[in-house]
Amino acid sequence: MKVRGQRECQSCGHRWSYYETGSVACPACESLRSVGVDDRHLHTDAPATLDLSPYRAAWADDELADRVDDCKAALREYVRKRGFVDGGALQPLDDAVLAAHELLQVIDLYGRARDPTDDDERYLLALLRGADEGERPPPEDVSPAWTEARGLAYANAVDDYRRDVVEWLDEHPDPEARRTLGTIHERVKRVKALQGDVSPTEAESLVRAAREVGEYLMRGDESALASARERLA
Repeated sequence: MKVRGQRECQSCGHRWSYYETGSVACPACESLRSVGVDDRHLHTDAPATLDLSPYRAAWADDELADRVDDCKAALREYVRKRGFVDGGALQPLDDAVLAAHELLQVIDLYGRARDPTDDDERYLLALLRGADEGERPPPEDVSPAWTEARGLAYANAVDDYRRDVVEWLDEHPDPEARRTLGTIHERVKRVKALQGDVSPTEAESLVRAAREVGEYLMRGDESALASARERLA
């Protein structure tokens, strides 16, 4: 969506950034009478925070199973708001989005698990402790029971990123990047068809390829694009 990032209140004259607030309501007087005062730019991101402290507390009280639906709702809201173009500027695929996508998949499986192992629960706790700070466990730490969850989560996150980059490329044409994104799309479809049943290493490789395409487009680093292609070959 293209929006005007700078807005001016028609009631009090206050100016603010829509990119920062995500609202046309004036932060000074709360009036809804405002107008954009600059050019429109592609903008897919929205202000979003993720607070997992209530679910860490529920874990400590051995009540997380009763809060699974609430946790999933919070995670869905967060990933729904997150985008990768901010006021026309392409952004990276960050760890916070990846961790939130993964926790969403893992907590869903946890809610349906009959007898999770200690390793399964430790991994879930690691996600709960770090996801809202943008921390995610390395591939080698993934519990076997949650392998498919990570694969599907990362495929979903990469697909969201790819869609935003493709839209950004409409205004910044780059045939080579678009071609590589097409290959990424095929890999994403494969992982989704397998319901995430790929190794954590393969899922991580898909993330890295998407990030390398972003590095190429944001910084003009041709070696990053070459690395993405080699990774996908």
